[in-house]
Amino acid sequence: KVKAPMAEPVFQEKESLFADEKKAIARTALGLIEDGDTIYLDGGSTVLGLARLLGVKRDLTVVTNSLMAAAELMESGHKLVIVGGEFRRLSRTLVGALTAPVINALFFDKAFLGTIGFTLEDGISTTDPNEAYTKGLIMKRSRQVVLLADSSKLGVPSFAASGQAEDIDVIVTDAGAPQ
Repeated sequence: KVKAPMAEPVFQEKESLFADEKKAIARTALGLIEDGDTIYLDGGSTVLGLARLLGVKRDLTVVTNSLMAAAELMESGHKLVIVGGEFRRLSRTLVGALTAPVINALFFDKAFLGTIGFTLEDGISTTDPNEAYTKGLIMKRSRQVVLLADSSKLGVPSFAASGQAEDIDVIVTDAGAPQ
């Protein structure tokens, strides 16, 4: 029996859910970033937690569609590129076909993606097709794709598929996650 797709809470609510787990995931993900990397930061509260830690790294180029991450990094000293697109209020991201010209002109050492759902059968998924489209573009342009997902996202599909499990190189999750 298929589980019902997971609904997406508003951003402020997302930040408060599994807060300790998300901080631990962000700290682990930080260890995957080397000085001088070109990285992509997706939307989502766990990825925002990672953005808040980037001050300890040097000479990064950070590309993001997240207005929250961009606001966090404005004074960081890192090169910051904001992907244009249609504003999605719920996630505070820029998404959809208008993101393609910028994303398709760039390559990333590492992409850090959030998700609403992830299953081995269906891969990563989200509630919005435009957001799924943008995530799909990013995965094609990245040498390494890192999924940041607390255990509540695992084993649960959402509405719009973003990419298959084999598109992801590393999953950073919390201790409560299934093997």
